[in-house]
Amino acid sequence: MTFVGLALPQLGDIADIEVIEEFSRSAQRLGFDSLWAQEHFLFASGDGSKYPERSGGAQRSVYETVYSPIELLSAVTAWAPGMGIGTSILVAGYHQPAPLANRLATLDHLSGGRLIAGFGLGWSDEEHRAAGTNPRTRGERMDDFAMALRACWGEDPVSHSGPFFDVPEGIMRPKPVRSIPLMSGMWSEAGLRRTARHFDLWNPGGPSTSLDEAEASLARMNEWRPDGMDPLGMVYRIATETTAGVKLGVKGVKDVVADVRERGIEGVIIDTNFDTSITSRGEWLDLLERLAPTTEPTTG
Repeated sequence: MTFVGLALPQLGDIADIEVIEEFSRSAQRLGFDSLWAQEHFLFASGDGSKYPERSGGAQRSVYETVYSPIELLSAVTAWAPGMGIGTSILVAGYHQPAPLANRLATLDHLSGGRLIAGFGLGWSDEEHRAAGTNPRTRGERMDDFAMALRACWGEDPVSHSGPFFDVPEGIMRPKPVRSIPLMSGMWSEAGLRRTARHFDLWNPGGPSTSLDEAEASLARMNEWRPDGMDPLGMVYRIATETTAGVKLGVKGVKDVVADVRERGIEGVIIDTNFDTSITSRGEWLDLLERLAPTTEPTTG
């Protein structure tokens, strides 16, 4: 069965803690399955990094204010207990895998074992520099990052030795409630191959990547999948208005969700963070109400 999740109203000055709490409680009441957070922390004043052209080529000003994802999702587990939670996505280059493994395992316990951990390479050179990471090695670093993270969640004593990370042998608890699915937000050829090697789910975004294109890429990745690994699944992300300014609106999103269900895709995440029709918290909550029919399969 396809799950329908929502990106939290996490970006911009309208999205204060009160509206995020009310949004979370309303999402649970309306029957949505999960709530998701993304990661950015620095809106660079210069032009050293270029926002990806597929996302519009210019960073939207709402990125000037972004609530931290793990702390926000921790609050969600109290505001809307029992809902699934996930990161779409964390940027691996901003983290060390061993301490992050502990934070995510803790978050998994808070959610009752309903966490999906999504990771990507990120695009901002400035944020990587601020995090103390060389953005030129972010791809190779991801290979070692994913292996180190899984090692930390494995049986004790844990250990990992790789080109970027060294985890000395020791005890690391709590362990996740169950194996936390790792989700990839990578989309380049090299990123797709990394996804096939290390991840459980893939998180493409539309409409820059259509469902047809996404399913074709998923099939390629499953051909590259190492022997013994379960097939890679997909969680498709769609927005009422994209970062590139493409306006799908409520009807367009409903149509996409219906298509996702028909194709039997694992899940869909609906994002409203970039919707320029939202100018107040009331409009954000009203849009959530209008999206509520997506939680029910289309009949007839």
